[in-house]
Amino acid sequence: MTTIDTTGTLNSQQQQATQQLAGNFDTFLKLLTTQLQNQDPLSPMDSNQFTQQLVAFSGVEQQINTNDNLQSLIALSMSQQASSAVNYIGHSVVMTNGMGALQNGAVDWTYNLAAPAAGTTLTVTDSTGKVVYTGSGSTAQGNNDFAWNGQDSSGNQLPDGQYTLSVAATASDGTAITSTIASKAIVTAVDMSGSTPQLVLGAMEIPLSSVSMVGGSASTSGTSSTGTSSAVPSFAGLPGTPTTPSSSGFSLFGMQL
Repeated sequence: MTTIDTTGTLNSQQQQATQQLAGNFDTFLKLLTTQLQNQDPLSPMDSNQFTQQLVAFSGVEQQINTNDNLQSLIALSMSQQASSAVNYIGHSVVMTNGMGALQNGAVDWTYNLAAPAAGTTLTVTDSTGKVVYTGSGSTAQGNNDFAWNGQDSSGNQLPDGQYTLSVAATASDGTAITSTIASKAIVTAVDMSGSTPQLVLGAMEIPLSSVSMVGGSASTSGTSSTGTSSAVPSFAGLPGTPTTPSSSGFSLFGMQL
């Protein structure tokens, strides 16, 4: 899963455009050579016209070279992204967009309520957006834990993968209460088969842009070898940008890693 292969991920349309430019280049060269060979000795080609054709010839050649250089830069950039993504393997990552990785039939979320709630409804959807679980949750202000066993509302065990938690909390007067959600999982591999690296969290894949924080490796951050966290994350606010992997673990905005 971690093999870096950038040649197979280049845009096929760019490759076709390069081939078309190369074909135009060869055609232009043949036409210019034929015109020079068959020009009337008593009325040779106008020098201005000849110069314009040479300029056009040079422009086509520059376009081909530019396209080749751009493809090389794209391949280099993708290789650098791949090398960077591989460093995430074994580290815990925190997502604050509601997504969670169900691994071995378990996933933990922590949601934070800005104020005490009269009622809280927790809704879990699968990767297709289908609602698979609905239930009531804790109503206390601050951090609240929701440990889900991967069973739907009918008690059926669902497969491991990506699930998303949403929280709807209301006060006694019916007004909505602001909530934020976080979950943590261990990066087990990196998928390089697409155009951008995808972090593999068990049976779930996420782009780097979905990561809010990165913690220490599984052996140093208090996590189990199955990829799920042994301690539920807590937080007092949303993080800003992803941090770099740390080998010692840390707390950022109250989120324990």
